Amino acid sequence: MSRSFGLVGLPNAGKSTVFNALTLAGAKVEAYPFCTIAPHHGVAAVPDERLDHLHALFPEKKKVPTTIEVVDIAGLVEGACQGEGLGNQFLAEIRGVEAILHVVRCFGDPDIAHPMGEPDVRRDVAVVEGELLAKDRETLERRRERAAKAARTGDMAAQEEVAFLDRLLAAVNAEEPIRTLHFSAHELPLLRELAPLTSKPVLFVANVGDEGENALSRALAAVAQESGAAGWIVVRGKLEAELGEACSDEGERQAFLREYGLAESALVRLVTEAYRLLSVITFYTVEGPEVRAWTAPAGTRAPDAGAAIHTDFRDRFVLAEVMHLPDLLAAGSERALRETGKIHRAGRDYTVQDGDVIHFISA
Repeated sequence: MSRSFGLVGLPNAGKSTVFNALTLAGAKVEAYPFCTIAPHHGVAAVPDERLDHLHALFPEKKKVPTTIEVVDIAGLVEGACQGEGLGNQFLAEIRGVEAILHVVRCFGDPDIAHPMGEPDVRRDVAVVEGELLAKDRETLERRRERAAKAARTGDMAAQEEVAFLDRLLAAVNAEEPIRTLHFSAHELPLLRELAPLTSKPVLFVANVGDEGENALSRALAAVAQESGAAGWIVVRGKLEAELGEACSDEGERQAFLREYGLAESALVRLVTEAYRLLSVITFYTVEGPEVRAWTAPAGTRAPDAGAAIHTDFRDRFVLAEVMHLPDLLAAGSERALRETGKIHRAGRDYTVQDGDVIHFISA
C-alpha cells in the first residue's frame, strides 16, 4: 500500500519543484503564483537497499519496491478557508492524505516573487497553519451544531461527542494544531472520522538554493520544534529536480549528488523521515515471481499484514513463516537458513517487525 503525502505551502515556495525532485513527474513550474491549478498526483518507487540485497538472492524474480504517493496542492494564501486564491478546493485535497509535507521557502531569488515581499519563515508558516486551523474551526463548529441538537434530547453518545468537539475547538481557537493534543484509544475512532487538517502529522521541508542550509532553514528547524511537527528536512529542490530530469541513470544521478555533497537523494531522506513520522515498517515477501517490499503500521499483526497482499490472508490465515533479513542474507539462501532452524513459525498474535521476510500460509 502506498503512503500518501500532500505538499502544502505558500505560492512560489517551490512545492512543484520539490514534487518533481521527489517523483520526477515533470509538474509545471513557473515564477508566478498559482501555476499549480489542478493538484498533481505522483507515485515514486521507494529506494530500498535491503530490497536490493534480498533480490540478489533471487535474481530470477522481479523486484517490486513499495511506493509513496505525493500530491502537489496549490499554494495557500490568507483567506483560503473562505475561498481566496484556490482555497476550499485544495483544502479538501489535504483531507485525503495521510501526512502533510509543509514546503517553506528558504531561498532568495529576485526573479521569483514572494507573495508577501521577502521570505520570513515564521510568518510564512503561520499563514499556512492559520488557514488549516481556520478550516478545522469551520468543520468542527458545523459538526458541533449537529451533535448539540442530539445531545439536548439526552443522547449520551452525542453529549460525549460535544465534549470532545469542545476540547478540539478550544485548541483550534487558541491557535494550537490538534496534533499537539493527546488522545485516548476511545477517542481515536471519532478523531479519524472527523479528520481535522491540523491533526495530520507534519514534516517541514526547507526548500533551499544550491548552496544548501542557510539562516532561513535553521530558523525553520526552530519553528518545527515549537509547532509540534514531527521533524524537518532540507531539500535543494531546484538542484535535485534538474538532476532528475538530466540523469535517467540512477548511478549517474547519485554521482552528481555526491559532487554537491549530498550522500542521498531528497526522496530517500524524505521517506526515512516520513516513515518515522507515520510509524511505518517495511516487510518483504519472496513468493511466486516477485521479491517485494510492503509497508504496514508499526504494531501490525501477521494476519493484517498478510491482508495487504490479499484480503483472504486475514480470514484464512493459518501461520506465518518468518525470516529475519540479516539471517537470510548471512545464510545465502532460504534453504540454507531453514537448515539452521532459524525460520520462525508465528501465529495470529505475531507482531510483524521491520525487515521481516514472511511466507504467509492460509487455509
